[in-house]
Amino acid sequence: MALMMAQKMVLHIVLFVLGTTFAAPPNDENLPPRPREGGVTTRYCAFYNDSKPCDPNNSTSCIQTPEKEECLPTETTDKSSHCFVLWQFDNVTNTAYPKVKGCFLDTVSCTDRAFNCRLHNIKLPLLHCCCEGDMCNQNVTFPGLEVVLAQTDAPVEIIPASPVPTSDDDTKAVIAYTLTPLFLLFAILLACYFLYRRRKGSSFAELASGEPSLSRPPSATAGMENEGLGLVGQITLCEVRARGRFGAVWRAKYGQMDVAVKVFPLQDKQSWMAEQEIYRLPRMDHPDILHFIGVDKKGDNLQAEYRLITAYHEKGSLCDYLKANTLTWAEAWRVAVCVARGLAHLHEEVGGKPAVAHRDFKSKNVLLKADMSACIADFGLALVFAAGRGCGDAHGQVGTRRYMAPEVLDGAINFTKDAFLRIDMYACALVLWEIASRCTDVGAEPTAQYRLPLEEEVGSHPSLEEMQEAVVQRKLRPLIPAVWRDHPGLSVVCDTMEECWDHDAEARLSASCVLERVTAQRPAAAAPAAGAAAAAAAAAADTAPLLIHHLAPPRAC
Repeated sequence: MALMMAQKMVLHIVLFVLGTTFAAPPNDENLPPRPREGGVTTRYCAFYNDSKPCDPNNSTSCIQTPEKEECLPTETTDKSSHCFVLWQFDNVTNTAYPKVKGCFLDTVSCTDRAFNCRLHNIKLPLLHCCCEGDMCNQNVTFPGLEVVLAQTDAPVEIIPASPVPTSDDDTKAVIAYTLTPLFLLFAILLACYFLYRRRKGSSFAELASGEPSLSRPPSATAGMENEGLGLVGQITLCEVRARGRFGAVWRAKYGQMDVAVKVFPLQDKQSWMAEQEIYRLPRMDHPDILHFIGVDKKGDNLQAEYRLITAYHEKGSLCDYLKANTLTWAEAWRVAVCVARGLAHLHEEVGGKPAVAHRDFKSKNVLLKADMSACIADFGLALVFAAGRGCGDAHGQVGTRRYMAPEVLDGAINFTKDAFLRIDMYACALVLWEIASRCTDVGAEPTAQYRLPLEEEVGSHPSLEEMQEAVVQRKLRPLIPAVWRDHPGLSVVCDTMEECWDHDAEARLSASCVLERVTAQRPAAAAPAAGAAAAAAAAAADTAPLLIHHLAPPRAC
């Protein structure tokens, strides 16, 4: 009984919604309310709820169970109780059967009309018929769809029932829904690719008109200046000697001369342009700066590569040389002087040359010449401080982690010229330590393993966090053995190191001061030879003087 009452309550709610949504025909709101006096009173109606569709071909399944429902009394004057039957018509079998019967509370939309059945759904025809009087809906017959359509205000098109989808249809739908987004994504990517090609094509066209295939700085050697032919096609790559952040360095042949060719891929074109901009500055043809020959571009569009051509030095970088070799004090002093003098020239504003901060100074970027002098290379991250111009959009935390100053690791850089130059001096101190660590005069053995600065503390490939903890928080610096301070020349170099890697950037020495200190420690073995040997050394190509004769007398620097 409780289940029956619950079904009736649900049915009343559904019928109320149906009545308010579907039962009222068009313009029924214009009909006057039907008065309760004088009308037929409906108190009972036959109740039927077909929860399961019956088979019209089997009459026994559609037999209704007689049941009587008491209609709720009405309290308003514009509504009245009546009985209804909801028929469902099957378009395939052209038959109808009752779906629901019961009491219905509605306005006069189901009364006072010539015909009291209305069609409410076209695809699945539901016919709603109303009547007044007790049990008037008990024994009703289907009035016929044609009669209903004739009484409907608007013509209705009967749509045949849709066929039941098969498994093949489901498979086709899944394929269609899956492939359509993929095709759209492919079309978008293709369009982006062609737009990229088009934009790149225009930018390469500008490059072809704005950049010569190979250009040389005004400071190129006299022999090259007198050559009538360009370098394009005259350079033959021989072997890869090193690989760096922005490309590979090749040993190449230019005529009978060995040259170094640094090859930049397309994505590093900006670094290629930045490095040649440094080399093209005034007074950059310096013995302690890698000699620049020219630039070249090979290939077009996505296959383009950019080349930077410099002097070639067989001994390679200082870092690679120290891994397999040791230095005498005379050789160590010579390299240290060249390093300090090269940095001093970079940092100096002289003869129209602006100050330049290297920003990636390390032993890998110091090259050794045949006479054991050295020169500074790799200016891909260098920063130029032109008069009246700031640092631009320079990023502070760049370079090699092992050689980063504490303020760089901590992200607390003051973006001024002096701040960037002091960062170079911190790295210079580490390079001086590397040179001293391989000096045989203080006990360095040729078979001893070469170690980078702080390698024992942070390993061979430290992370940024490890370097921050070691250098910034623990303030670790490379160990200076006591035996180094027993050497008269190295003791001054040790003091210079400590002042250059000071945690306080403003307390660090300048490059010119380091040069003055190291130069003053000239070993007796490096004194100029007399006679013909001295003349031959002075005439040797690409050999820089190791003393700055115009320096003031030694002073506390």
